[in-house]
Amino acid sequence: MMGRCCSSIPPLNPSELKQFQTINGLQHLAEGRRFKAWFLDQFGVLHDGKQPYPGAITTLEKLASCGSKMVIISNSSRRASTTIEKISSLGFNPALFLGAITSGELTHQYLLRRDDPWFAALGNYCIHMTWSDRGAISLEGLGIQVVDNVEEAEFILAHGTEALGLPSGEALPKTLEELNRVLGQCAAKKIPMVVANPDFVTVEARALRVMPGRLYNLCNVLPHLTLMMD
Repeated sequence: MMGRCCSSIPPLNPSELKQFQTINGLQHLAEGRRFKAWFLDQFGVLHDGKQPYPGAITTLEKLASCGSKMVIISNSSRRASTTIEKISSLGFNPALFLGAITSGELTHQYLLRRDDPWFAALGNYCIHMTWSDRGAISLEGLGIQVVDNVEEAEFILAHGTEALGLPSGEALPKTLEELNRVLGQCAAKKIPMVVANPDFVTVEARALRVMPGRLYNLCNVLPHLTLMMD
C-alpha cells in the first residue's frame, strides 16, 4: 500500500532529543544484546542477486553467535519460501533466519484468504504480468484464472516485468513497452491492479533490473484502483 507524507510534523523540543551514539560496526551492537531481532533486506544489502557481498555471510554468523534473531524482509514479488531457497543457494545458512517476509508472500496470502474487502472485490480473472528469464511465478492454489484478453479481465496482477502469463500456465516474453500497451487498455476500462513488488528497480550484479513498481508509474491507472504491496 502506498504511504502518505505528512507536512505538519511538530518540531521536537531540544530537551527531547537524545544524543547520537557512535558505534564501531555491527559487532558492537550485537555484543551489547540490546536488540533482540534484526530485520534484514536482501537485494543490495546481503547480496547483489548473483552472489553475497563480501563479509555478509560471516557477519550474519557472528550475529547469530551473539543470540541475534534474524528475519529477511523484502519487496520481492516471490513467496517467502522461495526467498529462503534463494538465500541458501547463494551460500547463506537458512538456519540463521527465523523466516522471511516478502511483498510476494503478502500478496499470495491476501489473494488466498480474500478476507480484505479490497481483495474480495477483485474477482478471479486476471491479466498476469510475470517473469520470464528470472522464472515465472505460479498462481497455483489461488483459484485465479489467467486470461490474455483485457475484455475478460477483472484485475491485473503484476509480479514481474518480463512476460505476460497465459491461460496455459506458460509465460509469453514481452517488452516493457508491450506490457505498457496492455496496461493502457486495462486503464481505459478502469481495471484494478495489484503490484506485488513496489520497487522501480533492483540490483542484479552490476546492472539494474526494472521491477513491477515501474509498471504502475508507466500506466495511467487511477491511484485508488492500484494496490502497491510493500
